[in-house]
Amino acid sequence: MNASGEPRRRRRADGERSRAAILDAAVRLLRQRPDAGMEAIATEAGVTRQTVYAHFSSRDALLAATVDRITEGAVAAMDAARLDEGPATDALTRFLDVSWHSFEDNALLLRVAPAGDTSEDDDRARHEPVTARLERLVERGRRAGEFASDLPAQWLVATTVALGHAAGEEVNSGRMTNAEARTVLHATVFRALGVTD
Repeated sequence: MNASGEPRRRRRADGERSRAAILDAAVRLLRQRPDAGMEAIATEAGVTRQTVYAHFSSRDALLAATVDRITEGAVAAMDAARLDEGPATDALTRFLDVSWHSFEDNALLLRVAPAGDTSEDDDRARHEPVTARLERLVERGRRAGEFASDLPAQWLVATTVALGHAAGEEVNSGRMTNAEARTVLHATVFRALGVTD
């Protein structure tokens, strides 16, 4: 082993740990205080403000990275929910529950995320891990005769995602409570996918 490479690997590992600590701190703090600045996030992470800026060039860059972090957490929760197992309708309920739980936990943070600064390709790439899992679930439900088979799977996926965003907007606007929006979201998605009781 080349000894000269060891310090470089150690610095890289330290940098990755520092970045992870900043992101975790940002998620924790911004969930409660979406207006928190870089100094407060640095304090929460136990690092200097300069360290935060070494990893993230601006607050918007940090906010975008926190959204990625939230998405990673949601995807991990979806995988833990075993969406490929059991009846597709039951798996769809688990998918919606995980998605809604992520929204509830992060609603304040997501409100301040700089959506306008990301390209359509970046936005699609950010959502791809979620939509890929949903698409597999929808296709499985269609094959089993649990979901509508007369509509394209991609359309059913897009509809489900759009309904989730609409439910979130209803909560953010104050027109619905979290509980109301969650109930309506479940009912509407199931109808859209052709599920009948």
